[in-house]
Amino acid sequence: MMMIEGTLFVALLVLATSVHSDSQFYLPIDCDDIQRHDNTSSSGVYIIYPGGPTTPLHVYCDMDTDGGRWTVFQRRMDGTENFYRPWRHYKTGFGNVAGEYWLGLENIFLLTMRKNNELRVDMEDWEGEKASAQYSSFSINSENAGYQLHIGSFTGGAAGDSLTGQNNMKFTTFDKDQDQSDKNCAQHFLGGFWYSACHTANPTGMYAPHGAIGFENVHVIWQTWKGWNYSLKTVAMKIRSVSTCTCTH
Repeated sequence: MMMIEGTLFVALLVLATSVHSDSQFYLPIDCDDIQRHDNTSSSGVYIIYPGGPTTPLHVYCDMDTDGGRWTVFQRRMDGTENFYRPWRHYKTGFGNVAGEYWLGLENIFLLTMRKNNELRVDMEDWEGEKASAQYSSFSINSENAGYQLHIGSFTGGAAGDSLTGQNNMKFTTFDKDQDQSDKNCAQHFLGGFWYSACHTANPTGMYAPHGAIGFENVHVIWQTWKGWNYSLKTVAMKIRSVSTCTCTH
């Protein structure tokens, strides 16, 4: 009996070691890990573990755009999801990862804490034209620091650079004002975002066909591409690992 128990213990120890040594297979941190394990992976919904084995997270992986490996943390496409939400919703995430959603500031923080990432923003107008904007790096601080945004240099894309002016801003919602305006930018522009005073990019603004809203600058906007009052049809914000890191915030 003792020999059987000893053999079983050794077998379990070997199994535990193998799981630990190949943990990326069992516990992918992001979409980069998923595609590197299986380069035939197609775009779609996957489970990742940026917070560890006890907190599985559903996410949409873009495996097609510019080589794939993109972890999508924000997506607007049809107006089915309300993005005018309180702090706690933006912190934890909301929506349907197969459609419109926000991944959650805490999850985004964990993703950028584990690896160095670049940022890509893809968008489309109501005439079918598409454009993008890319940035060399993207990370945010913890909640204690207001989930402050840090982006690197603008590296290209026909949409132009509408986000640099909001770099180093803390996140603002209608019930938590952390912007640099004397008014609450989220209340005035109907979203939740890294507003400054207030924005040139408002991807979480009110969704509607172009020309349907009479109020100024409350739409889903990327100013350098379509101007202040053009309401975009789709926008997706996504990050991709450029290297592993031991990032601290």
